Amino acid sequence: MTAVPTEPTAGPPAGPSRRRHDREILALAVPAFGALVAEPLFLMADSAIVGHLGTRQLAGVGVASAALTTAAGMFVFLAYATTAAVARRIGAGDRRGAVQQGVDGLWLALGLSVPVALLTALLAPRVAEALGASPTAAPYAETYLRISALGIPAMLLLLAATGVLRGLQDTRTPLLVAVAGFTANIGLNAGLVYGAGLGVAGSAWGTVLAQTGMAAVYLVVVVRGARREGATLRPDATGIRAGARAGGPLLVRTVSLRAVLMIATAVAARLGDDQIAAHQVTMTLFSFLAFALDAIAIAGQAIIGRYLGASDVPGARAAARRMVEWGVGSGVVLGLLVVLARPLYVPLFTPDPAVQGQLSTALLLLALTQPVAGLVFVLDGVLMGAGDGPYLARAALATLAVFVPAALAVPPSGTGLAGLWWAMNLFMLVRAAFLVRRARGGSWLVTGAVRT
Repeated sequence: MTAVPTEPTAGPPAGPSRRRHDREILALAVPAFGALVAEPLFLMADSAIVGHLGTRQLAGVGVASAALTTAAGMFVFLAYATTAAVARRIGAGDRRGAVQQGVDGLWLALGLSVPVALLTALLAPRVAEALGASPTAAPYAETYLRISALGIPAMLLLLAATGVLRGLQDTRTPLLVAVAGFTANIGLNAGLVYGAGLGVAGSAWGTVLAQTGMAAVYLVVVVRGARREGATLRPDATGIRAGARAGGPLLVRTVSLRAVLMIATAVAARLGDDQIAAHQVTMTLFSFLAFALDAIAIAGQAIIGRYLGASDVPGARAAARRMVEWGVGSGVVLGLLVVLARPLYVPLFTPDPAVQGQLSTALLLLALTQPVAGLVFVLDGVLMGAGDGPYLARAALATLAVFVPAALAVPPSGTGLAGLWWAMNLFMLVRAAFLVRRARGGSWLVTGAVRT
């Protein structure tokens, strides 16, 4: 459990090494990408089902879904921290310890989910009001939130269990579970909303049942693995505390990054209706492009954790270098697609010429920063895989401190939506600077089965 001092950057890895890393990256990243895009695609189908009930129902479910998505995003550290910890154990050859680490992560998720579920159910009216639900939409939002609160334990268990399997170098099972679960979600929602006549409540119950079924599948997989490796299923206070300590800094990082997105939306709303509409379309594309880049980052979490667990520092550096090449290259391709495909997708989002005019500049700025985004996402995953959460938390807070004044200066400066997306690009560049500085050093290269 020692940090490796800074060493000169080596040349490109040899051909066979590059091919080996490429196979590892693709084997993990491609299924991870499928699992990442499955959820938003099926959520769109859910919205279509509810949308046929009426505008008030759709508005209420939209508010409730925003609250639940935000809550789930806050606890994504359950997946990230568990992936890194399990992968280290795998690299060290301690498969039993890896599975045990995963079991501790599941217990942590369960412990956190109970108070969150209770608060969600109790505070549903206040949450709906805080998120701006209209008087006619609020009752539907409250109904959806109260029922969905029952699925929060499953939601958090899904995050932790996904981290366990990623750490075990398995992204195929999460893909299969995601596709099966969200397909079942559509069927349940359609049957309960229309067949049983339950309306919005039926949509909520369908989602809860689908989430519970997915969590049950994951639990079966983990329990079988624990029995096979001789790991105990009982909660271990020491292991749970270790998971909480590892996850704390990642929670700070996540909150800071989400604050950037919320502030950007608030600033865009002050610029005018055309600007906020164009901003939301641009952010939708930003989020979708992030899935492709995040898939490489997920591979990075699993691969880097395994190399460091095996005390293979040259392997970790070579894998990180190759993933950066993949990330930047993917960013270049995605940026070109954003620009070249504009005539195809912009009319799908809006027919309004004024909004399309605002989109023109914002999309160019989004495209411009995609290679940087590829670098940022990959190095973020590399440092997460190394268990370097405290540094990521400090870097995220520092980046937030730079972004806030830049974003708040946009309305009085008169630079409009273009100014806001220049601020977003500044946010990406500052993140990149912090991450590159860390990656070039050796402080993150802490080896051993456990990072202390």
